[in-house]
Amino acid sequence: MTNLLYIGNKLSKKGKNKTSIETLGSLLEIEGFSIKTSSSQENKVFRIFDMMFYVIRYRKKTDFVLIDTYSTINFYYALIISQLCRFFELKYIPILRGGNLPERLKRSPKLSKLIFDNAYKNIAPSEYIKSNFAKMGYSNLICIPNSIELDNYEYKKRSFENVRLLWVRSFAKIYNPLLAIKIVRQLKDANIEAELCMVGPDVEGGLQETRAYAKALGVDVRFTGKLSKPEWIELSKDYNIFINTTHFDNMPVSVIEAMALGLPVISTDVGGMPFLIEKDITGVLVEPESAEAFVKAIKAILDSPLESDIMMSNARKAVEKFDWNLIKNQWYKVLK
Repeated sequence: MTNLLYIGNKLSKKGKNKTSIETLGSLLEIEGFSIKTSSSQENKVFRIFDMMFYVIRYRKKTDFVLIDTYSTINFYYALIISQLCRFFELKYIPILRGGNLPERLKRSPKLSKLIFDNAYKNIAPSEYIKSNFAKMGYSNLICIPNSIELDNYEYKKRSFENVRLLWVRSFAKIYNPLLAIKIVRQLKDANIEAELCMVGPDVEGGLQETRAYAKALGVDVRFTGKLSKPEWIELSKDYNIFINTTHFDNMPVSVIEAMALGLPVISTDVGGMPFLIEKDITGVLVEPESAEAFVKAIKAILDSPLESDIMMSNARKAVEKFDWNLIKNQWYKVLK
């Protein structure tokens, strides 16, 4: 049996969305890998000490250390843990989650090399991240996409008599939730009635800020807070367009899920999105920070329901390659 230690932010019981340490970790465990995970500590200082403790405690019983790696504060978690793994001669595998990691490579080249040059493998969830790392001279790269269990996502054909928008992310500035409010305001100004539902947990006051902004613009929004996967999948049946307003991104699972469910996706054309969405074939890509561009795309979907049906069908077929039953074989090759 292969023993894994998975390092990441395991905070779903603290009101945050599940991250891959819980989703991918659980799937690997079902496949027969023995997994220890860290950390569920909410305090950031306690969290890094907990991560370090797990590395020290399980160093003699661990074959590989998986490290979820992002571009902001979590970059330093990855730095500390990777160097601790080097000290104990443990094989570690950064999973390159952060959509802004290419910028981090430029800002922190020496620290980046400490992490990524010495890794057993670097796992990129998208060709976007892989290609950007390759441009910076890194060669120890494998692309293993984020996955979903496709059978859990029932495809539903949508109707477009009215606009019912769905937004699913954390209320963090990088995901630009305020843009969703601007979009609805502009639709209403154009005499197009629209509903908006925003699903996700609060991050450092982002939800309260978005509520206040909606009130200031006179926009009614349904805020659900954090929902479980089955809950938001069930809720998605009442909506007909998925909007992704992010400033930068990698390969968001929520967008893959929306495509699987038959929701036409309109997303900002940033980061890994053009690697996930084929423009006007499997979804719509628009310029970032432009409510006008989103409104134009929404109008096009309303005016061309047959073309929208084809796009939705194309999207479902495109994400079938992300089914866990296929992706797991790629993990086997790395970890066995």
